[in-house]
Amino acid sequence: MLVSLDISIVNVAFGSFVAEWPESRRTLTWIFSAYNIAYAAGLLTAGRLADAFGRKRAFLTGLMIFMFGSIFCAVSPTAIFMVIARVIQAVGGATLTPASLALVLPEFPVERRSAAIGIWGAVGGVSAASGPTIGGFLVDNFGWHSVFLINVPFCILAFAIGLKLLHESRDETAPRTVDYLGATLVVLGVGLLTLMIVQSDEWGWVSNRPLSILIVALVLLAMFVGRCNKTAHPVLDLRLFRLPFVTAAAISGFVFTMGFFSMIFVNTQWLQTVWGYSPSLSGLAGSPGPLAAAVVAAPAGKLANRIGHGKVVGAGALIMSIGIAWMNHRIQIEAHYWDFYFPTMVFIGIGVGLCISTISSSATAFLPQPRFAMGSALNNTSRQVGAALGVALVSSMLVAAAKTDDPTRGFHHAWTLMSALVLVSGVAMLTLFRRPTAEQLAAASQRATPTGHVTPVPPMPQ
Repeated sequence: MLVSLDISIVNVAFGSFVAEWPESRRTLTWIFSAYNIAYAAGLLTAGRLADAFGRKRAFLTGLMIFMFGSIFCAVSPTAIFMVIARVIQAVGGATLTPASLALVLPEFPVERRSAAIGIWGAVGGVSAASGPTIGGFLVDNFGWHSVFLINVPFCILAFAIGLKLLHESRDETAPRTVDYLGATLVVLGVGLLTLMIVQSDEWGWVSNRPLSILIVALVLLAMFVGRCNKTAHPVLDLRLFRLPFVTAAAISGFVFTMGFFSMIFVNTQWLQTVWGYSPSLSGLAGSPGPLAAAVVAAPAGKLANRIGHGKVVGAGALIMSIGIAWMNHRIQIEAHYWDFYFPTMVFIGIGVGLCISTISSSATAFLPQPRFAMGSALNNTSRQVGAALGVALVSSMLVAAAKTDDPTRGFHHAWTLMSALVLVSGVAMLTLFRRPTAEQLAAASQRATPTGHVTPVPPMPQ
């Protein structure tokens, strides 16, 4: 909840940051960029660390790093200090996120994991979508410091409960070390790729700087793939991509989050700039969608077990795509919330609920036990890069349209793109997802004991 919330909750506080440090407006944009870059860059390495040294240890350590990062953000005396504190926050978030799902998976048999992941995914998705609502309320009533301080009591509570109740587990076949060269390559590669994406709106998509960074990022990632092929215990086991459900979920999740996070961003901008809603009111206006998604997400996991993950995601993507297209076609410059925006958000929220957690469960529910955190990290990395790319694309559309006679044109172009992206996500799951084999299910069924020991797991298919 906390990590997903902090991806979007800070957006509504930007005006307060500018008022606090008016001379540092350009630096303040890095409050968002630095978090997204560091979070995306750290996920894969964090997943390998969790598998090697213990998922409970990684989760609790990440929780404390995230808490202290939040405190540093709240007491920031300068904009630069705030950016550094946000990086600390992101490192904590990247450390605890893959470990959190890896701690859930061993506690459930394979046939119940999709429902459990449905709850886990719903919490993250609803938190990200609720960020503008919660952030607007906190900023309007308690100031921007509260956006960060709200994390502290939740971190303490989660740490206390987790210390007592969580069971430690790890990959017993792996050495207690990490391929540091591979980790360096992936952190730099993913970090530079995300940097290029999030700064493209400011730098321009085809100027020398982003193209140069893209080339360097791709070279580093190619070197990382080569390293993973050569080392015995890589940061990312490339054999995961031989599992059809992993590949399908990575592609579908990447495209889905491009559309999903773009929708949150564009809808919030429309409510505030076109309909004139305040930050807190715009957040509240968007809340029916996340609430509908939360209601649908857990049952969607059970439904996926019965009829297949591909069919559930396909249906959800179709619902969501139709809802966005309808909004694009019917929305008016004059505010008409209850008779149009509210029911449209509920309809889209149903589609989100069917998709967001089902994609996560399709990626991780059938993983072999030693790869729980690694598989979760891979899924989250693809989604985080997709989210950054989607928001950067629609932001460029809005900026370009703002310079024309019809600024709303950018919103309509963005909604058209979102509708298409979500539909592609559903098609990808329908065509690429395959149920795991009996061997893969047997590997996924191995359970860790409270001491972290697991019985030998059959190898993944060659």
